[in-house]
Amino acid sequence: MKKFLALVMAALMMLTMFAACGGKTDGETTTAAPGADNSGAAASGTIKIGGIGPLTGGAATYGVAVKNGAQIAIDEINAKGGVQFEMQFEDDEHDAEKSVNAYNKLKDWGMQVLIGSVTTTPCIAVASESYSDRIFEITPSASSLDVINDKDNVFQVCFTDPNQGVASADYIAENALATKVAVIYKNDDAYSTGIYNKFTAEAAVKGVEIVYTGTFTEDTQNDFSVQLSEAQKAGADLVFLPIYFTPASLILQQADAMGYAPKFFGVDGMDGILGIKGFDTSLAEGVYLLTPFSADGTDDATVSFVTKYQELYKEVPNQFAADAYDAVYTVYEAITKAGVTGDMSAEDICEALIPVMTQIQVNGLTGSMTWQATGEVSKSPMAVIIKDGVYVGAKNAQ
Repeated sequence: MKKFLALVMAALMMLTMFAACGGKTDGETTTAAPGADNSGAAASGTIKIGGIGPLTGGAATYGVAVKNGAQIAIDEINAKGGVQFEMQFEDDEHDAEKSVNAYNKLKDWGMQVLIGSVTTTPCIAVASESYSDRIFEITPSASSLDVINDKDNVFQVCFTDPNQGVASADYIAENALATKVAVIYKNDDAYSTGIYNKFTAEAAVKGVEIVYTGTFTEDTQNDFSVQLSEAQKAGADLVFLPIYFTPASLILQQADAMGYAPKFFGVDGMDGILGIKGFDTSLAEGVYLLTPFSADGTDDATVSFVTKYQELYKEVPNQFAADAYDAVYTVYEAITKAGVTGDMSAEDICEALIPVMTQIQVNGLTGSMTWQATGEVSKSPMAVIIKDGVYVGAKNAQ
């Protein structure tokens, strides 16, 4: 009897040891199953990066560029050996509710770090979720301060809406681009209103006269005849457009049709206007916009990136692609400094990355970047002008 009990105990001990080892032999790893908590990350050292942005719909140019730019950076980093990244990118159609749904899908996949969301309003919604879940988030292109306010885990790569508004007013004043300025902005969009508010405040300081302000909403962004007529009547020789490229393209078309030819000055949301199917790019000739990236740069990093992007995707990369590339390398630098590994939970990775973000400096395609504890990036925008259907540094176009 004693011998029988001893055999039973020995068998139980063997089963316990087998279960503790997960039934795996040396060299094998486990991965999180679909639907599992995102703390069950791959133990292989591979870090799962989630991406969210519009891949379809009116804002798809932005999301596709971000996905492509991020993938180039991931492929480069993986080729180095050491830290390895795997990315899954979800479409949110530039819709806040769909963006949150995409976020939850990525959590089920086992996301450990989030790059996104791409556009501002969806990113505000997602940032609240990532803050509650303690998942580190870096957005390549959502620029509103509402994205990062009171969220220690969320960081930006693009310069903020206030910075864009101030820099635009400064550039117009310092280069004497206009004596009378009109503004057309979207008043139900956090991105557009944030830039507008800072632009008007800085314009007053710099002596830039705003003679007309027109607004529109999501439901009224097809007809700009009233706004353009009022701007023309007020004598505006420059129209400032802190808006995305789709309504901006209609404004250019409708201004041309009515014979109104002021200078047009946009911000980073205008980037992508040359890629609109069926758009006459000659209508954008001479348009200014602020951006941290110009594909005509001659530095080695820009030339290499543009060459790879054109080879892979058969088009010239825009600022969103460059920001996404820099976002991935920022994550890489932070992970390297913090000593993060793929077998750490998303929450542990988040807590490890937050403090090092204020300690790193990344020399990226879009400038030399450092970060404040608030999540805001420090870097300088530059002005480009559309000439012969391409972006050219404004200084080079003079």
